[in-house]
Amino acid sequence: MASGPKRLALCLLAGFTLAVPLACEIHPASAREIDTRGDLERFISHIQEGYKRVANANALVSSDESKSASQSTRKPGSAKGPYYVDFRARTAASWGHAFVWFGKTSERAVEVAGLTPAGDNVPYVLGHLMWVPSETGASYGDLDPQYLTASYRVYLNEPDAKRVFAYIKKLQASSPVWNAETTNCTAFIGSIAEFMGLKVPHRWQRPENYVNSLKAMNDGRQMIRLSSEQ
Repeated sequence: MASGPKRLALCLLAGFTLAVPLACEIHPASAREIDTRGDLERFISHIQEGYKRVANANALVSSDESKSASQSTRKPGSAKGPYYVDFRARTAASWGHAFVWFGKTSERAVEVAGLTPAGDNVPYVLGHLMWVPSETGASYGDLDPQYLTASYRVYLNEPDAKRVFAYIKKLQASSPVWNAETTNCTAFIGSIAEFMGLKVPHRWQRPENYVNSLKAMNDGRQMIRLSSEQ
């Protein structure tokens, strides 16, 4: 439908162009005929310009419709919240270590929480027999990606993040001892996951396996919303 008027204008121009040489054989073209041809060319130019504008407008509408269609096909609940808790595991001299990163997605700085025996090797060895003093902040290797063996990150909105972060701080303050069998690193991050409403695996496994099991048990769920009871 859009090519009809344009084709008609071109036909008129072609017919007029053929008529000019025939008229020249009889007598020279008059000034009025020259003006008429100029008016016709300007008329055709206006028509062509109009169709260009229509084509550009149609292309813009099609682009906007494609964007809208793409946005409407996004999976519900796939949006990420502005805050996160990242359950992580890393290598260590013996068993490995489980801990969490938490913070704001728009910021590079992270906070680290985990449960480790305070000091060097001796407290770690004694911690297999008794409770020993603990540390609950970042330990060596927690911020180094080359030591990472597993990760499961979940996202939170701001109100839920405030509650979860407050719980992590409280757990840090109330965990003065470490023991390899009971109050260990996997039990520590498991308490955080359980508070967030996640399904939690048993604590007696390697930190890497623990984090991977945590992710699998929750089907890799990314967005977490706390219930009113939490």
